[in-house]
Amino acid sequence: MTSPAGTTSAASRAFPLWAVVAAGCVIVAINFGPRVSMGFFQIPLITERGWGRETYSLAMAIQNLMWGVGAVLFGGLADRFGTARVLSLGALLYAAGLLVMAWAPQPIWLHVGGGIMVGLGVAASSFGIVMAAFGRSVSAEKRTMVFGYATAAGSFGQFFFSPLTQGLIQTYGWHDSLLILAAIIGVIPLLSVLLRGKPAPKASAGHADQTIAEALREAGGHGSYLLLASGFFVCGFQLAFITVHFPAYIRDLGLDAKWGVIGLMLVGLFNVIGSLGSGVLGSRVSKRYLLAFIYVARSVAAAAFVLAPASPASVVLFSAVMGLLWLSTVPPTNALVAVMFGTRYLALLGGIVFLSHQVGSFIGIWLGGYLYDLNKSYEPVWWIGIVLGLFAALVHLPIREEAAIRPLAAPAE
Repeated sequence: MTSPAGTTSAASRAFPLWAVVAAGCVIVAINFGPRVSMGFFQIPLITERGWGRETYSLAMAIQNLMWGVGAVLFGGLADRFGTARVLSLGALLYAAGLLVMAWAPQPIWLHVGGGIMVGLGVAASSFGIVMAAFGRSVSAEKRTMVFGYATAAGSFGQFFFSPLTQGLIQTYGWHDSLLILAAIIGVIPLLSVLLRGKPAPKASAGHADQTIAEALREAGGHGSYLLLASGFFVCGFQLAFITVHFPAYIRDLGLDAKWGVIGLMLVGLFNVIGSLGSGVLGSRVSKRYLLAFIYVARSVAAAAFVLAPASPASVVLFSAVMGLLWLSTVPPTNALVAVMFGTRYLALLGGIVFLSHQVGSFIGIWLGGYLYDLNKSYEPVWWIGIVLGLFAALVHLPIREEAAIRPLAAPAE
């Protein structure tokens, strides 16, 4: 009996490492930017259509749930058929979903386009697929760091697309802005060529190859993996609620709408720092303790923001602090999956953990809209997220940072 170890080599790449990483980071930025800008469309879209916030919240909740379901589905397809094909398919779904969302005359079409289609498109072209390509391109010691690059790229996408989207809406209106974003998504298939490839059949020399069913059974019986997934549920709840409802919350506080834009810009900017820092720290310190600290810090920052008097200064301070913690959970979380099971099914098993994240996203977004329409206040959801953050910190402490025990392949006779 011995443990799996992911193996990588330059031979597994069709292009130089710098080109693979650069293309992957641009893809992640393009993928992540429009998605995190969805909150800017809420007020103008529902005002013109005459719908309530719960209607828009449900569409965004469906989007996040489909992102999670798609992460598992497309992760398995990428592991089997290659990264570039899945990224291209994702871009097609993503762009088509934005077009349907722009046209949607009834809520059902908003849910289909902005919810199902965009969610699946985001999943197939997101950092989970890109990180799997990165993971098989570098050594185990460098994985957390390159995962940090991909996560930071997503953060830069948020920083870049937040003012861009708001400016497009103000200049061209929400409808045409969605069409422009759909056109930008069309760049992804061109870049995906540089991430061509799929995992080698075996996790490492001397180890028995696994089927997908065997990999799923192994992960399903692994206690640390299940704890990791439950903690990532909380990450989704916290971040998705803020992404969709923060601009509206800022207006409800009586502040100018521009502070919602500035806040999400700052989140994206500071998360570049936080993601890169998390990638570096995750290579040097305990990943489970790093994750526990991030969740506690998020809860403290959110509690301070809710309790403090509303002001531009409080928005700036909260956004900067939350930005440092925003996607900093992603590099150590994905690195722990690779530590436990290697890179053979990293996209699939990482996708399952991400599905948990997106179930949390679905609940956070929908609950935010539902409780707002019920009570005209977002505060109950803020406090639910604060308590869940403390729960997430606790469940990471027992995680074991070691590879799953796996039998050696039978020797040839």
